[in-house]
Amino acid sequence: MSEPKKPKKPSRQQVYTLLIEIGRKNGDGLPDKATGAALMCFASGVDEAEAVRETVAILKQAETNPLDVTGYGTLAEREAEGHEIDEEERALMQRALEENSVIVAQMTPFFD
Repeated sequence: MSEPKKPKKPSRQQVYTLLIEIGRKNGDGLPDKATGAALMCFASGVDEAEAVRETVAILKQAETNPLDVTGYGTLAEREAEGHEIDEEERALMQRALEENSVIVAQMTPFFD
């Protein structure tokens, strides 16, 4: 007889919305005259600090120069603050959770 399967532990992972400002770096893929960019990311983590660390590490591996990170919290926290979150954003957040990943949802280059 096989042992009964243990119920899967609920994941402690949550998805955090992060706004990351990046500066210029050779090979960063930004438009030629851009001075930097803002990246809206959805990142999974057991807490916001882990989500930030993972996101910054991935962005550095991607040849970008992260300068500043602003956290906007989880989906529930954003809803409690009255943020409007469309279905596309919700789908990207769900994907980040399922894949335990960082998703860059939007990139806005800065120009002087």
